[in-house]
Amino acid sequence: MYTQALNDPANKAATVAEGEEEQNVRFMARIDADEKIEPNDWMPDSYRKTLIRQISQHANSEIIGMLPEGNWNTRAPTLRRKATLLAKIQDEGGHGLYLYSAAETLGISREEMEHQLITGKARYSSIFNYPTLSWADIGTIGWLVDGAAIMNQIPLCRCSFGPYARAMVRVCKEESFHQRQGYEILLALCNGSDEQKAMAQESINRWWWPSIMMFGPHDTDSTHSDQSMAWKIKRISNDDLRQKFIDATVPQAHFLGLEIPDPDMKFNQETGHWEFGKIDWDEFKQVLAGNGPCNRERLAARTKAFEDGKWVQEAALAHAKKQAARAANKEAA
Repeated sequence: MYTQALNDPANKAATVAEGEEEQNVRFMARIDADEKIEPNDWMPDSYRKTLIRQISQHANSEIIGMLPEGNWNTRAPTLRRKATLLAKIQDEGGHGLYLYSAAETLGISREEMEHQLITGKARYSSIFNYPTLSWADIGTIGWLVDGAAIMNQIPLCRCSFGPYARAMVRVCKEESFHQRQGYEILLALCNGSDEQKAMAQESINRWWWPSIMMFGPHDTDSTHSDQSMAWKIKRISNDDLRQKFIDATVPQAHFLGLEIPDPDMKFNQETGHWEFGKIDWDEFKQVLAGNGPCNRERLAARTKAFEDGKWVQEAALAHAKKQAARAANKEAA
């Protein structure tokens, strides 16, 4: 999709001659004009580092996100459910590929990003450190987790960095399918037996608050939001995205006949928004710090996959080297 050959800016010499301050003024003028920044364009080092951090962590989340759903591959209740779940997991792997490729255009290798993930240097979404205890969780993940992801990701289609924005167009289309798939699972459960509806409600009770935390800290406590908004990497603030998600999701829950596990939830007629209770940010911080229910399990699984797949990487590199040697011999002849 992208190539690491784009990493070296063509105007590097001009950058030195012109001076970084002048370049930064021109860069911000392009941002303000809603122009897309491409890999060969000059950009501040801080802009590049912010993008690498965000895109790599986004890619990590897609890859780690395959694990809780993969837990149900062999236990899906019907062949149809298994086929759609497998398709969804495959999509998530593809999303990780798009995003790692986009990050590579910024000068970081995929190997380095994977090393950062398995050593704990790079993060992934806190939501994937919770276990999938019932089949209803697969529906809840699709509806709530992927729904929150879509709310976060649609504005990224207008991100100022071209490769990231273009990757997100396809990602969002596929995520919308995942959300509908999850909601359909819950709809079937809620229209089933009392036990099935109870299973759906129990799942919502566990996943609601972690889903709300997916949007990150409150705007006043967010470290990177202001600068990311100024660079138009981010278009909408954490709190505004969280409110949009809640306003869209509560009526869907009511249609299912499910209760939101928040006793403080109420509709404000004046503002037209659903008001909600306090978020347990201590839990959020604990999960980010590596103390969630499945943090160690997730990293152990990813590390094992990395180690088990080394022979594939070595074989691919050996094949590429062999092909390059053959091409060189043909040219010499």
